[in-house]
Amino acid sequence: MAAPMEVALVSDAAGPLCNCSVWELHSGSALPGYRGGNSGPRGLALLGGEHLLGAQLGKSYINVWELQRKDQLQQKIICPGPVTCLTASPNGLYILAGVAESIYLWEVSNGNLLAILNRHYQDLTCLCFTDDSSHFLSGAKDCLALVWNLYSVLQAEPSQIPDPRHVWSRHSLPITDLCCGFGGPLARAATASLDQTAKLWEISSGELLLSVLFDVGIMSVTLDLSEYHMFCGGMDGSIFQVDLCAWPVQRDRTFQTERENGKIFKGHRNQVTCLSVSTDGSLLLSGSHDETVRLWDIQSKQCLKTMNHKGPVTNALIVLAPANMFNPDGKPSVPLPKFSKHLHGTESSDDQGNEGVTLRLGLHQQVHRDESLGRATWKRLRRCTLRCARQGKR
Repeated sequence: MAAPMEVALVSDAAGPLCNCSVWELHSGSALPGYRGGNSGPRGLALLGGEHLLGAQLGKSYINVWELQRKDQLQQKIICPGPVTCLTASPNGLYILAGVAESIYLWEVSNGNLLAILNRHYQDLTCLCFTDDSSHFLSGAKDCLALVWNLYSVLQAEPSQIPDPRHVWSRHSLPITDLCCGFGGPLARAATASLDQTAKLWEISSGELLLSVLFDVGIMSVTLDLSEYHMFCGGMDGSIFQVDLCAWPVQRDRTFQTERENGKIFKGHRNQVTCLSVSTDGSLLLSGSHDETVRLWDIQSKQCLKTMNHKGPVTNALIVLAPANMFNPDGKPSVPLPKFSKHLHGTESSDDQGNEGVTLRLGLHQQVHRDESLGRATWKRLRRCTLRCARQGKR
């Protein structure tokens, strides 16, 4: 059976018109890039395998490309302020963006702004979803990492800000990156910080499982698919491989560089901003402010390929190639609508026509809005459907 085709998506920040580059992982062949502006920190997300999103550094909009049409933007999503981080849910239904200290949540099918979460005290730096899209995590300069239950957020009244499921406050300096393993609400999550530590947490209980101290600040973190190892990118350009199955088990551990030299990837000359592991666990992709992206063989720690950029690399991730990515005639099944900048921004459009709106909650769950229903009835129906979705009903 042939291995699934993987591609690397890479973005940098070097000028008014920068590329988001795409290249086939195993062959190393470069593919046409996406133009449209600077992608900001943690500002690259693949939406539903059909669209590529890039948050612009210092700009208050999100660039949207169709994967089949690399030569032009499809649209720009206008945001309430400069976007500092961006992610999309794996099921393709929701988009999250960090704007200053607030988290904005949009529904993809209709562009409605569903929630604005204000529980951080300083600017957001990173966001990510669990693999089942049931939870999402946020990290910020206030040294806090928060775990949110998506359905609790969706069911909250607009006037109320829901409480996060967990508040992780064990870091002493700003959070720089976070990632989730597999398992939905039972997964483990890793956080990185300028306090020179990377920590591993259990999402279900909120318990701290492991804290590793390094001799440099940590800018990026990721886990391999089997979660045997955690990879941490340092401010000095080093990449550290932490064994999560080491014996004896210690919750607090110090990574001693001189004794663990065989677990360090050396080659970058500046801070490592992003890390990603291939699905088979054999390759590691890293991006750095030294304006290069490197592909490493994890077992030997050898650099297999170096790709130069014209500016500091802000994002680099490995994804399975979407089915229609290389089909020039392919089109997204549902074009993205215009996104709202305000809560309930579409209420004023209720009288503009009698067309229904389909709310998609999953592969087998959808509710059709009949305009003959009152607004209150529709909201109750929507809350009931979300509640059933959370309980696993159809």
